[in-house]
Amino acid sequence: MVDSSASVIDPVSSEDDETSAITHHRSCKQNHITMWTEDRMRRKLQFFFMNPIEKWQAKRRFPYKFIVQIIKIILVTMQLCLFAFSRYNHVNYTWDNRITFSHLFLNGWDASMEVNSYPPPAGPLAVYTKDGFFETIDYAFSGYANISGAIGPYSYTNSNNTMGPMKLCLYQYKEGIIYGFNESYIFNPEIIETCYNISTNETDSFSSQDYLLEYYDLEINFAALVKASLTFSLKTISFKSAGRLTPPNCYKFDIIINFINEDHDGQMMLDLDAEPNRLTCNGNVEYITDNRIDALLRSLLNYFVIVICIMSFILCTRAIVRAQQLKVIANNFFITHFEKPLNRDDKMEFLNMWYIMILVNDIFIMIGSSIKERIESSEYTSDQWNVCSIFLGTGNMLVWFGVLRYLGFFKTYNVVILTLKKATPQIFRFLLCALLIYGGFTFCGWLILGPYHLKFKSLSTTSECLFSLVNGDDMFATFSIMSNKSTMLWWFSRIYLYSFISLYIYVILNLFITVINDAYETIKLYYTEGFPKSDLHSFIGKTNIEEVSSGLYRSNSDSSLGRFMKDLCCCKQMQKSYSSLSESRIA
Repeated sequence: MVDSSASVIDPVSSEDDETSAITHHRSCKQNHITMWTEDRMRRKLQFFFMNPIEKWQAKRRFPYKFIVQIIKIILVTMQLCLFAFSRYNHVNYTWDNRITFSHLFLNGWDASMEVNSYPPPAGPLAVYTKDGFFETIDYAFSGYANISGAIGPYSYTNSNNTMGPMKLCLYQYKEGIIYGFNESYIFNPEIIETCYNISTNETDSFSSQDYLLEYYDLEINFAALVKASLTFSLKTISFKSAGRLTPPNCYKFDIIINFINEDHDGQMMLDLDAEPNRLTCNGNVEYITDNRIDALLRSLLNYFVIVICIMSFILCTRAIVRAQQLKVIANNFFITHFEKPLNRDDKMEFLNMWYIMILVNDIFIMIGSSIKERIESSEYTSDQWNVCSIFLGTGNMLVWFGVLRYLGFFKTYNVVILTLKKATPQIFRFLLCALLIYGGFTFCGWLILGPYHLKFKSLSTTSECLFSLVNGDDMFATFSIMSNKSTMLWWFSRIYLYSFISLYIYVILNLFITVINDAYETIKLYYTEGFPKSDLHSFIGKTNIEEVSSGLYRSNSDSSLGRFMKDLCCCKQMQKSYSSLSESRIA
């Protein structure tokens, strides 16, 4: 006899069994998805932190960024060498012309003033009398009128090569009258600028004082005079850099002689400056034809550098963007599977500072190459050589710094990079404290010793003097050239210098070296006992070289971050659908 109760299916029991089955199926499916996602995420992160050699072994993918950087180093260095040679000739040529103009147009100029030496062999060039002021103008006018007697091939700027006018500009207070005998004055601080053309055919007996009085009824009030400038121009051609492919260069020099009387201390300082302007030459036709070959080759090199920098900029920007996308995916993955986000240090692992440096040097080199191309094509009339050299030189320096990234793939060289990286935070904190002490010594020395010591006459020279003392440079001279005008300050200078040298050389400098040595010893210990691992690197684990070369990473080489993100979102949707299905069944 069959028990009737056995044939009756308990609806509650049946529903529990179905719910249990669905839950078991959901758990198995979710575990399968989780295992697959973790494995794929691990491979993604492992591949991201590989060096270019390992990435090539893993996916046989051509190392575009590496090849582009190698080509960029070669082209940029070639460009810099050619530009450095041209700039050296240009700067020396313009400076030599400035020295020549000083001899031709500055009354009292001496050859000892041409060399920058320390201490200077002679005092500054200045005039001290009213007659000396006008004599200086007369001397410049005479030199300008007789420019044909100069050794240099100088010509006037007029089309018929006749002497052009000189312009004398006076910068004076609107009112400035001094009555010293009864300590009174009339003064209006507004500065008025007035300019006068000096042009005459009477070059032999020219007197600027009589000329200004006769033609402009001008009598200069030196008590109100702040500054005066005498300007004129000359044209010349440089044969120095001329060759089979390089033609001569044509220039116009705008010469200005400044009379500086701002201090009103009885001496009017003299200064000559010559601003070169590039001109288009109308020379031999053969030279112009040959110059096109040289100009074409230089232009091609400039354009190649710009193109390779654009490629480098695009590739590095793409790598940075993809790294940030991977950081977001990895952070969401850790939140989903481990219920905690990546910490700040792990997130910074996805920002490659080498790429940032490459982007900066690409921008610098592109700007420098553009300016260089315009200089060589004579599109710039003003002197832009220094601006171009700053961009090209800084960009080239950063390019060569980037080579350290590839040396860092080798253990021997990576020790240096890791030591600097480890010591950088401590170095910045240490330097902050050291700079505060340094700033105190700098301001103190400038204020107290400035009027009595040549090396402390300005804030910049004071800082340079103290920095030289830290490195043991020129110590005895710093002590010996202190003025004896004040006995009290002479003794103070000894206490000041002994204190600074003892503190920085024996204490601070040694502590600075100790900070770097501690970082170096720590890195050596890490290589022996293993580097500390964060949550991110613990999840990644150690990359097996055999797996890298086995083709495991090439199996998903066609997948992108976008597809992987889509797969991860699909996994969440599958989990959500299973959950909703389970809830509907239970209900």
